[in-house]
Amino acid sequence: MNRRRLLAGILLPGLLICGAAAIAWSRIEPRNDRRWIPEQARLARASFYEDSVVIENVRNFDWSANGDPAPRWETRTYDLRAIESVWYLLSPFGERFRGPAHAFLSFGFADGSYVSISVEARKQEGETYSLLKGMLKRFELMYVIGSEPDFIGLRTLRFDNDVFLYPVRATQDAARTLFLDMLEAANQLASKPAFYGTIRNNCTTRILLHANTVAPDPIPWSIRILLPGYSDALALEAGLLDTDLSLEEARAHHRINERARAVAGERDFSNLIRAPIQPRR
Repeated sequence: MNRRRLLAGILLPGLLICGAAAIAWSRIEPRNDRRWIPEQARLARASFYEDSVVIENVRNFDWSANGDPAPRWETRTYDLRAIESVWYLLSPFGERFRGPAHAFLSFGFADGSYVSISVEARKQEGETYSLLKGMLKRFELMYVIGSEPDFIGLRTLRFDNDVFLYPVRATQDAARTLFLDMLEAANQLASKPAFYGTIRNNCTTRILLHANTVAPDPIPWSIRILLPGYSDALALEAGLLDTDLSLEEARAHHRINERARAVAGERDFSNLIRAPIQPRR
């Protein structure tokens, strides 16, 4: 009897604590009104018309200057009939182990312009990203829409990370559908915030979700989705990258760091970085 009372005295408080923690966890709600870091301070919103879309809060920061870049948010109009290409950009965080990485997409238009869409963990001022925090409702989810000089410059100039720029095999209709699907998701988050998730709701799982709306055959889930630095291998195996090079050759051919640094600040940045890496067979 004493043993039963002792066990009850130990287990009951533990169960009560776990129950209270579960209730508190379930009540944590995502918000859009926190004090965000400058480059994630604004949410993009898209307004759709018959053949065009107007996007507010397109980010176009300049990362080439010393110190903090001046915030630059723009409203841009894109002709949906002019979408010509999709590009997959991959930026591993480390050199020895390339698993942790960030991935995003760029869309090319007939006039030579490009716009990037990046799914990110939205951070508050003074906050840093971590895989563990991403599992604990510490970050909201956001779709950042911006220019390639900004997105690529941030990673090559400020972070000094590798960046790989891969052309994607996609028809114009598929590219347009993918673009619109991602813009709709951005609008939804602007109206109804959601939490980022390291495992289920991150940059690559969201790209996979959108890509499977247009892929002829569903792209299979893989551990390389959770280790996105290896996602280019998965995309190459699935025939999604517009190249017949081997993985090692493709990585060497499509790494753009030196060229991106050399043409930083140039008006024709996006086309200059692509000049030596157009699809090659």
